[in-house]
Amino acid sequence: MNRRNHAVTLLQASQDSPTLARLTALSDDSVARLKAIHSLIPAPLRPAVKAGPIDGLVWCLLLDNNAAAAKIRQLLPALESHLRSKGWEVTSIRLKVQISRGT
Repeated sequence: MNRRNHAVTLLQASQDSPTLARLTALSDDSVARLKAIHSLIPAPLRPAVKAGPIDGLVWCLLLDNNAAAAKIRQLLPALESHLRSKGWEVTSIRLKVQISRGT
């Protein structure tokens, strides 16, 4: 078996692999959703909110701390409604606090 060792970009690899293409599409969709709700998140909280995984009709937001999660939890009905009005099928948004580890 002849094997060619050549570098490919991440974009090329994701296009050549159905699994990677699906993951790339989900990641892009998650980032687009966050951009869509960006203006609804209070400015001081925006740096603490990151796009997370999509699991069917459930989307996850990753948060830096519990305080940000508590405030975002109050906004969930408005965020979900806004996403649905923009064409995304979202039944719920799950919140997950990421605990950063010291270096």
